[in-house]
Amino acid sequence: MTRRAGLILGIAVLLAGLGGVAVRQWWHDRPPYGPEALSARATLRIVDQATANAAFKPSGADFAGDGDQIFLGQVAWDRPPRPQKGGSFRIVLLDKRSHLLPGHIAVTSARPDDVFSGSDAAMDIAQERYPWLRGAGTREINGSYWSTGDAVFAGVDASPVTFQIVLRPAREQTPPELAVPTAPAAVEDLLVALICVGPDGQVYWAQRLLH
Repeated sequence: MTRRAGLILGIAVLLAGLGGVAVRQWWHDRPPYGPEALSARATLRIVDQATANAAFKPSGADFAGDGDQIFLGQVAWDRPPRPQKGGSFRIVLLDKRSHLLPGHIAVTSARPDDVFSGSDAAMDIAQERYPWLRGAGTREINGSYWSTGDAVFAGVDASPVTFQIVLRPAREQTPPELAVPTAPAAVEDLLVALICVGPDGQVYWAQRLLH
């Protein structure tokens, strides 16, 4: 083999390898289904303690004191025809006034082991990709990154998911890194969204369900 032929062969192998990487990346980030497959829907309302407790039987909901507000919501979706192994959803409840997540979300479903609250890197990816989700991930404050709010993590079979937050009146001199949404608020002040996440934390899409 001549030196020229060897060089051409090497370039061909390199291009084939790069093409394979691109295909694998495309397949890795390709959504297994779109939001239209789920027909997701959401409700959100302000309720009293008795109503919240009834929705969370037998454990009961988080307690609200004088001046606090209880928001009770539910997100439901149809099971996708070909659910992805290891896939999951994030349910985001975001205060549009402050772009903050609630400090705690109580959550339950017909499959309680398939839901919990927390935060992860997928929230950062989602807020970078979708401007209307600003505040769903970490926030930079004085050169440090903070994540003080929670979203709901749900398995594909967890629908319907019921959640509750308690908003309390603002406290003076609360450090910005500890800030959370405060009362009083209206239902229209809060955004509910569903984020589809893959087994490796890749964000496939986000859908705005309310407001």
